[in-house]
Amino acid sequence: MNICMVGTGYVGLVTGACLADFGMNVVCVDRDAEKIAALQRGEIPIYEPGLEAVVSRNERAGRLRFTTDLKSGIEDALAIFIAVGTPPKSDGSPDLTFVRQVAEAVALHMNGYKVVVTKSTVPTGTGRMIEQILRESSGRHDFSVVSNPEFLREGSAVADFLRPDRVIIGASDERAVEVLKEIYSPLYLIETPFLITDVASAELIKYASNGFLAVKISFINEVARLCELMGADVHDVAKGMGLDRRIGGKFLHPGPGFGGSCFPKDTSAVADLARQHGYEFRIIEATMQVNAETKARMIDKIAAAAGPLSGKTAAVLGLSFKPETDDIRESPALSVVADLERAGASVRAFDPASMGNAKAVHPRVHYARDAYDCATGADFLVLATEWNEFRALDLPRLAGLLRAKTMIDLRNVYDPREMKAAGWHYACVGRV
Repeated sequence: MNICMVGTGYVGLVTGACLADFGMNVVCVDRDAEKIAALQRGEIPIYEPGLEAVVSRNERAGRLRFTTDLKSGIEDALAIFIAVGTPPKSDGSPDLTFVRQVAEAVALHMNGYKVVVTKSTVPTGTGRMIEQILRESSGRHDFSVVSNPEFLREGSAVADFLRPDRVIIGASDERAVEVLKEIYSPLYLIETPFLITDVASAELIKYASNGFLAVKISFINEVARLCELMGADVHDVAKGMGLDRRIGGKFLHPGPGFGGSCFPKDTSAVADLARQHGYEFRIIEATMQVNAETKARMIDKIAAAAGPLSGKTAAVLGLSFKPETDDIRESPALSVVADLERAGASVRAFDPASMGNAKAVHPRVHYARDAYDCATGADFLVLATEWNEFRALDLPRLAGLLRAKTMIDLRNVYDPREMKAAGWHYACVGRV
């Protein structure tokens, strides 16, 4: 089967490469000529473990190629996946300009039956919009519109695609369902659950899923605040909660708030979608408020442990919003950096993957070679993103490089009792 993947961002590139790994013939299209040229040279524009190998393997096999020629991509394909950006507008609603442009291009170049699949995260009703565009402009050709939301976690996206929890197919006709089942047949063979539903429900499933996970994160961050006020240990509380199979232990990890490309954007979008229908989604609205407050209170936690910040030097370990990615969008770590600079502190920072992206946002930061170079001459250390290489630091060496043995661990990587027994002035989240 020939597939056209429109968009070579995070979702489009991972999905296109993995579908090629399933044996499909995939052409990935992007209007960014420089990005396409780089991909044709084998350069991967994002940091994602395992992705380079999948892209390289399928390019060599002739199943995956990259182009700026959208017309030929549409004409040659049976299934056209829309995987373009839907950035938030000032009111929090997603901007569907790029989705609309792709739909118009499909309508213009349609030369036979096409299955148009939205992979981008879009609000309920987008499928109807695409269908209307195609119906008005496609002439005599038949088409189907499908919602096939992605559930890829940055840092483990390839594994998530190849071994997903479920595949959602939102379609209005059986012909389209059969095409999608054929595309995902390798997953069907390993007994991956498939949910077939209508387009509108499939569109809402993605927002509802991310909204619920964001609620869990904000909930445990509020519990962590209670633990600090009451002298309890949030790790014990979270473990006790998670042992209840109705709740589960995932996403009950306190920290400096959630970030990234999905949760902030999707919670804002679903809140806006509810408002458009005359309803206030109060749990989601509260989740966003709690997340903003959680990010904002990290600087107070740092100042309480390190003393007045003006004129001091901070060593910040981690800049990406989570480990195993170079994505800094809405990163809580960068909020910490910005707050430190506003408080008059100088910042030294190190991240294994995202310093190139961070430099464009925070040019005054000194970007170090490694964790120990980062700590050299700093007054205190802030652990902001829990990369694996930060989980077993040489603490005596670190202490010799810092001006004071002060660590503010915003990810609760280390044990408070062990740190204090080793002579560290140690602060974390929700533990005493």
